[in-house]
Amino acid sequence: MDDDLKFTRKDPGIARFISYLEAERDASPHTVSSYLIDIRQFISLIWGNDVRPPFAWSELDRFAARKFLVSFQKMGCAPSTTARKCSGMRSFYRFLVRENYSKINPFQGLPIPGKGHFLPGVMSVGETTRLLEAPHKMHEEVEPVRKSLEGKAFHRYAHWRDTAILELLYSTGMRVNELVTMREKNVDMLSGFVKILGKGNKERLCPVGAPAAEALLRNLEERDSFLVALGVRERPSGIFLNQRGTPISARSIERMMKKYLVFCGLDRTYTPHTLRHSFATHLLDNGADLRSVQELLGHASLSTTQIYTHVSIERLKEVYEQTHPRG
Repeated sequence: MDDDLKFTRKDPGIARFISYLEAERDASPHTVSSYLIDIRQFISLIWGNDVRPPFAWSELDRFAARKFLVSFQKMGCAPSTTARKCSGMRSFYRFLVRENYSKINPFQGLPIPGKGHFLPGVMSVGETTRLLEAPHKMHEEVEPVRKSLEGKAFHRYAHWRDTAILELLYSTGMRVNELVTMREKNVDMLSGFVKILGKGNKERLCPVGAPAAEALLRNLEERDSFLVALGVRERPSGIFLNQRGTPISARSIERMMKKYLVFCGLDRTYTPHTLRHSFATHLLDNGADLRSVQELLGHASLSTTQIYTHVSIERLKEVYEQTHPRG
């Protein structure tokens, strides 16, 4: 955390708010940092960078709140960014009012800019199949660069690891951060489910399809062989390992997927999250109900899941316009 944010926390209202987030809301460090950044930006805009805590929260009105939101619009920020900033400051001021640090909430009732109709990128079933098959095809065509025992063991392990990662992302719809933090004890191959720890430390169960289950089992087998080749006696905590034998990172998975997208000739802007979007859209396209998809994705609100119904409708419109004689 930078010095500005540490300095900001010296305000009694902010300090109490952060304690509330950590103790009562069980907020993650990332969430706390996001709130602090928003609050610091608000302070800098309204009072400047030379002001010292404690801050005069009760002296501000709706004009200050409007000024804050307009500043992001002038910078050309996306409406979703401005809306998030407004939501964060509204929550902060709601706490200040409750704790008697301010008499009013200047952000209460302030119109939030429309978020527009953002439709997430989605891969077709054919594109998804090509991507999931890519690790095996690339493994057959590319010889290992390193000729050592460890290099060959990793080359053999990596294509099963990559297959299992891609298959699991598409089979369960989990987020990439949920995948890298998943542990072997969370996998129940007998029942065909994995336990996922999602946002807000909420757990959910997701079924695993047969191809993903097979790839995951092979990944575990080849992982152990790779560790033997490395001379590692104790198993690392992660299911998926990098070349050093330590748990793979989310960023490494993004780079890995990019490599296979190029190999397949697919859109390079696709990301691991695209597989999550594709998972939800393909389920809805094939008749799944919205509530079930919400549970599988781990969405707290049904409205978040509803964006995928718009994606499905857009695809129907495309098919109609391309195939109907008078479309």
